[in-house]
Amino acid sequence: MTSTNEYLDLREIDACLFDVFGTVLNWHSTVARQVARLSKGLLLEGSQDAIDFAEEWRAGYYVYVKRVSQGGQGTSNADIMHREILDDMLTTPRWSHIAEVWGESDREDLTMIWHNLDAYQDTVPGLTELKCHVNILALSNGNFRLLLDLAKNQGIPWDGIFSSEMFGSYKPNKKVYQSAAYHLSLPPQKIAMVAAHKYDLLAAASVGFKTIYVPRPAEDLREGRESMRSKEDGGEVDLVVKDFEELARLIRDARQS
Repeated sequence: MTSTNEYLDLREIDACLFDVFGTVLNWHSTVARQVARLSKGLLLEGSQDAIDFAEEWRAGYYVYVKRVSQGGQGTSNADIMHREILDDMLTTPRWSHIAEVWGESDREDLTMIWHNLDAYQDTVPGLTELKCHVNILALSNGNFRLLLDLAKNQGIPWDGIFSSEMFGSYKPNKKVYQSAAYHLSLPPQKIAMVAAHKYDLLAAASVGFKTIYVPRPAEDLREGRESMRSKEDGGEVDLVVKDFEELARLIRDARQS
Protein backbone atom coordinates (compact mmCIF):
# COMPACT_ATOMS: atom_id res chain seq x y z
CA MET A 1 0.00 0.00 0.00
CA THR A 2 1.44 3.37 -0.94
CA SER A 3 1.07 6.58 1.08
CA THR A 4 -0.41 8.54 -1.81
CA ASN A 5 -2.57 7.79 -4.82
CA GLU A 6 -4.70 9.74 -7.25
CA TYR A 7 -7.56 9.81 -4.75
CA LEU A 8 -5.74 10.61 -1.51
CA ASP A 9 -2.52 12.45 -0.72
CA LEU A 10 -1.98 11.90 2.99
CA ARG A 11 0.34 14.91 3.12
CA GLU A 12 -2.73 17.12 2.58
CA ILE A 13 -4.60 15.85 5.65
CA ASP A 14 -4.53 18.25 8.59
CA ALA A 15 -7.09 16.53 10.82
CA CYS A 16 -8.42 13.01 11.26
CA LEU A 17 -11.88 12.73 12.80
CA PHE A 18 -12.80 9.41 14.35
CA ASP A 19 -16.02 7.58 14.91
CA VAL A 20 -15.85 6.23 18.46
CA PHE A 21 -18.39 3.45 19.09
CA GLY A 22 -17.16 0.39 17.23
CA THR A 23 -14.21 2.14 15.59
CA VAL A 24 -12.11 3.37 18.52
CA LEU A 25 -13.82 1.32 21.25
CA ASN A 26 -15.31 -2.16 21.34
CA TRP A 27 -18.89 -1.67 22.51
CA HIS A 28 -19.89 -5.23 21.55
CA SER A 29 -17.74 -7.24 23.95
CA THR A 30 -17.96 -4.66 26.74
CA VAL A 31 -21.73 -4.27 26.75
CA ALA A 32 -22.39 -8.01 26.46
CA ARG A 33 -20.04 -8.71 29.38
CA GLN A 34 -21.33 -5.93 31.62
CA VAL A 35 -25.01 -6.60 30.94
CA ALA A 36 -24.45 -10.17 32.11
CA ARG A 37 -22.55 -8.98 35.18
CA LEU A 38 -25.39 -6.65 36.19
CA SER A 39 -28.21 -9.08 35.39
CA LYS A 40 -28.30 -10.69 38.87
CA GLY A 41 -27.75 -14.11 37.37
CA LEU A 42 -30.45 -13.91 34.70
CA LEU A 43 -27.94 -13.58 31.83
CA LEU A 44 -24.76 -15.64 31.84
CA GLU A 45 -21.52 -14.03 30.72
CA GLY A 46 -20.68 -15.22 27.22
CA SER A 47 -24.19 -16.51 26.62
CA GLN A 48 -26.12 -15.88 23.43
CA ASP A 49 -28.76 -14.04 25.45
CA ALA A 50 -26.19 -11.55 26.73
CA ILE A 51 -24.84 -11.03 23.22
CA ASP A 52 -28.36 -10.65 21.82
CA PHE A 53 -29.21 -8.08 24.47
CA ALA A 54 -26.14 -5.98 23.61
CA GLU A 55 -26.83 -6.22 19.90
CA GLU A 56 -30.51 -5.34 20.28
CA TRP A 57 -29.59 -2.31 22.37
CA ARG A 58 -27.17 -1.20 19.66
CA ALA A 59 -29.72 -1.90 16.91
CA GLY A 60 -32.13 0.40 18.72
CA TYR A 61 -29.45 3.07 18.63
CA TYR A 62 -29.22 2.88 14.83
CA VAL A 63 -32.98 3.23 14.46
CA TYR A 64 -33.04 6.17 16.87
CA VAL A 65 -30.17 8.17 15.36
CA LYS A 66 -31.49 7.63 11.84
CA ARG A 67 -34.84 9.05 12.85
CA VAL A 68 -33.37 12.10 14.59
CA SER A 69 -30.77 12.74 11.87
CA GLN A 70 -33.63 12.93 9.37
CA GLY A 71 -35.49 15.49 11.49
CA GLY A 72 -37.65 13.13 13.54
CA GLN A 73 -38.44 13.25 17.25
CA GLY A 74 -35.88 12.33 19.87
CA THR A 75 -33.14 13.63 22.12
CA SER A 76 -29.66 14.55 20.86
CA ASN A 77 -28.16 13.32 24.15
CA ALA A 78 -26.92 9.75 23.79
CA ASP A 79 -27.22 8.96 27.51
CA ILE A 80 -30.92 9.79 27.43
CA MET A 81 -31.26 7.88 24.16
CA HIS A 82 -29.57 4.75 25.56
CA ARG A 83 -31.87 4.84 28.59
CA GLU A 84 -35.01 5.26 26.47
CA ILE A 85 -34.02 2.31 24.27
CA LEU A 86 -33.24 0.19 27.35
CA ASP A 87 -36.61 0.96 28.93
CA ASP A 88 -38.38 0.08 25.70
CA MET A 89 -36.50 -3.23 25.42
CA LEU A 90 -37.51 -4.20 28.93
CA THR A 91 -41.20 -3.98 28.00
CA THR A 92 -40.82 -6.67 25.33
CA PRO A 93 -41.68 -10.33 25.99
CA ARG A 94 -38.09 -11.51 25.59
CA TRP A 95 -36.64 -9.23 28.27
CA SER A 96 -39.58 -8.49 30.56
CA HIS A 97 -38.36 -11.04 33.14
CA ILE A 98 -35.21 -8.95 33.61
CA ALA A 99 -37.26 -5.77 34.01
CA GLU A 100 -38.61 -7.25 37.23
CA VAL A 101 -35.16 -7.18 38.89
CA TRP A 102 -33.73 -4.02 37.31
CA GLY A 103 -34.96 -1.02 39.27
CA GLU A 104 -34.13 2.64 38.67
CA SER A 105 -30.59 2.51 40.09
CA ASP A 106 -29.85 -0.68 38.13
CA ARG A 107 -30.96 0.97 34.91
CA GLU A 108 -28.79 3.99 35.64
CA ASP A 109 -25.81 1.64 36.14
CA LEU A 110 -26.61 -0.13 32.87
CA THR A 111 -26.69 3.15 30.96
CA MET A 112 -23.27 4.00 32.40
CA ILE A 113 -21.80 0.88 30.77
CA TRP A 114 -21.41 3.01 27.65
CA HIS A 115 -19.06 5.37 29.55
CA ASN A 116 -16.32 2.76 30.00
CA LEU A 117 -15.91 0.64 26.87
CA ASP A 118 -12.86 -1.48 26.09
CA ALA A 119 -10.35 0.00 23.66
CA TYR A 120 -9.07 -2.08 20.77
CA GLN A 121 -5.44 -3.12 21.16
CA ASP A 122 -4.20 -0.70 18.49
CA THR A 123 -6.28 2.29 19.61
CA VAL A 124 -4.03 4.07 22.11
CA PRO A 125 -0.64 3.33 20.50
CA GLY A 126 -1.97 4.13 17.03
CA LEU A 127 -3.60 7.40 18.04
CA THR A 128 -0.59 8.42 20.14
CA GLU A 129 1.68 8.08 17.11
CA LEU A 130 -0.85 9.64 14.77
CA LYS A 131 -1.23 12.83 16.81
CA CYS A 132 2.46 13.53 16.28
CA HIS A 133 1.60 14.18 12.61
CA VAL A 134 -2.02 15.43 12.40
CA ASN A 135 -4.76 16.71 14.69
CA ILE A 136 -6.91 13.85 15.96
CA LEU A 137 -10.44 14.41 17.24
CA ALA A 138 -13.52 12.38 18.05
CA LEU A 139 -16.56 13.04 15.88
CA SER A 140 -19.19 10.91 17.53
CA ASN A 141 -22.89 10.60 18.23
CA GLY A 142 -22.06 10.29 21.91
CA ASN A 143 -22.89 13.25 24.12
CA PHE A 144 -19.92 15.30 25.31
CA ARG A 145 -19.74 13.96 28.88
CA LEU A 146 -19.97 10.40 27.59
CA LEU A 147 -17.07 10.99 25.19
CA LEU A 148 -15.06 12.76 27.89
CA ASP A 149 -15.48 9.81 30.26
CA LEU A 150 -14.54 7.32 27.55
CA ALA A 151 -11.34 9.23 26.76
CA LYS A 152 -10.44 9.57 30.43
CA ASN A 153 -11.18 5.94 31.28
CA GLN A 154 -9.23 4.49 28.36
CA GLY A 155 -6.43 7.05 28.06
CA ILE A 156 -7.41 8.12 24.55
CA PRO A 157 -5.13 11.03 23.57
CA TRP A 158 -7.57 13.23 21.66
CA ASP A 159 -6.61 16.73 20.62
CA GLY A 160 -10.31 17.54 20.86
CA ILE A 161 -13.83 16.13 21.02
CA PHE A 162 -16.74 16.89 18.73
CA SER A 163 -20.07 15.55 19.93
CA SER A 164 -22.98 15.60 17.51
CA GLU A 165 -25.00 16.85 20.50
CA MET A 166 -23.20 20.18 20.01
CA PHE A 167 -24.69 20.42 16.53
CA GLY A 168 -28.25 19.38 17.40
CA SER A 169 -28.43 16.16 15.42
CA TYR A 170 -26.64 12.86 14.82
CA LYS A 171 -24.43 11.50 12.09
CA PRO A 172 -25.10 10.92 9.22
CA ASN A 173 -26.78 14.34 9.08
CA LYS A 174 -24.50 16.47 6.91
CA LYS A 175 -24.50 19.41 9.31
CA VAL A 176 -22.57 17.35 11.87
CA TYR A 177 -19.61 16.98 9.49
CA GLN A 178 -19.93 20.51 8.14
CA SER A 179 -20.02 21.97 11.65
CA ALA A 180 -16.88 20.08 12.61
CA ALA A 181 -15.06 21.45 9.56
CA TYR A 182 -16.24 24.95 10.42
CA HIS A 183 -14.89 24.76 13.96
CA LEU A 184 -11.57 23.36 12.70
CA SER A 185 -11.30 26.26 10.21
CA LEU A 186 -10.37 23.73 7.55
CA PRO A 187 -11.68 23.04 4.05
CA PRO A 188 -13.29 19.59 3.98
CA GLN A 189 -10.65 18.10 1.68
CA LYS A 190 -8.06 18.57 4.46
CA ILE A 191 -10.10 16.43 6.84
CA ALA A 192 -10.26 12.63 6.88
CA MET A 193 -13.12 10.73 8.51
CA VAL A 194 -11.96 7.43 10.00
CA ALA A 195 -14.65 4.86 10.72
CA ALA A 196 -15.65 1.22 10.66
CA HIS A 197 -19.07 2.11 9.25
CA LYS A 198 -19.88 2.58 5.60
CA TYR A 199 -22.81 4.94 6.21
CA ASP A 200 -20.60 7.28 8.25
CA LEU A 201 -17.89 7.43 5.61
CA LEU A 202 -20.27 7.96 2.70
CA ALA A 203 -21.98 10.81 4.55
CA ALA A 204 -18.60 12.40 5.31
CA ALA A 205 -17.58 12.05 1.66
CA SER A 206 -20.77 13.79 0.58
CA VAL A 207 -19.53 17.03 2.19
CA GLY A 208 -16.00 16.67 0.79
CA PHE A 209 -14.14 14.81 3.54
CA LYS A 210 -11.57 12.18 2.69
CA THR A 211 -12.55 8.74 3.95
CA ILE A 212 -10.53 6.03 5.70
CA TYR A 213 -12.08 2.68 6.52
CA VAL A 214 -10.82 0.41 9.29
CA PRO A 215 -12.51 -2.99 9.71
CA ARG A 216 -13.56 -3.94 13.24
CA PRO A 217 -15.17 -7.09 14.69
CA ALA A 218 -18.99 -7.03 14.68
CA GLU A 219 -19.17 -3.79 12.66
CA ASP A 220 -20.73 -3.44 9.19
CA LEU A 221 -21.52 -7.14 8.93
CA ARG A 222 -24.88 -6.45 7.29
CA GLU A 223 -23.35 -3.94 4.87
CA GLY A 224 -20.65 -6.32 3.71
CA ARG A 225 -17.39 -5.50 5.43
CA GLU A 226 -15.44 -7.59 2.95
CA SER A 227 -16.74 -5.44 0.09
CA MET A 228 -15.21 -2.25 1.52
CA ARG A 229 -12.36 -1.32 -0.81
CA SER A 230 -10.43 1.82 -1.62
CA LYS A 231 -11.23 3.82 -4.74
CA GLU A 232 -7.86 2.73 -6.06
CA ASP A 233 -9.25 -0.82 -5.99
CA GLY A 234 -12.66 0.12 -7.37
CA GLY A 235 -14.32 0.75 -4.01
CA GLU A 236 -16.08 3.68 -2.34
CA VAL A 237 -13.56 5.00 0.20
CA ASP A 238 -10.23 6.75 -0.23
CA LEU A 239 -8.17 4.38 1.90
CA VAL A 240 -8.52 1.08 3.75
CA VAL A 241 -6.19 0.30 6.66
CA LYS A 242 -6.07 -2.73 8.92
CA ASP A 243 -5.78 -0.64 12.12
CA PHE A 244 -4.76 2.73 13.56
CA GLU A 245 -1.10 1.77 13.78
CA GLU A 246 -0.98 1.21 10.03
CA LEU A 247 -2.69 4.55 9.46
CA ALA A 248 -0.15 6.30 11.69
CA ARG A 249 2.73 4.70 9.78
CA LEU A 250 1.29 5.71 6.42
CA ILE A 251 0.79 9.32 7.46
CA ARG A 252 4.22 9.50 9.07
CA ASP A 253 5.87 8.10 5.95
CA ALA A 254 3.91 10.49 3.73
CA ARG A 255 5.06 13.45 5.81
CA GLN A 256 8.67 12.33 5.52
CA SER A 257 8.62 11.63 1.79
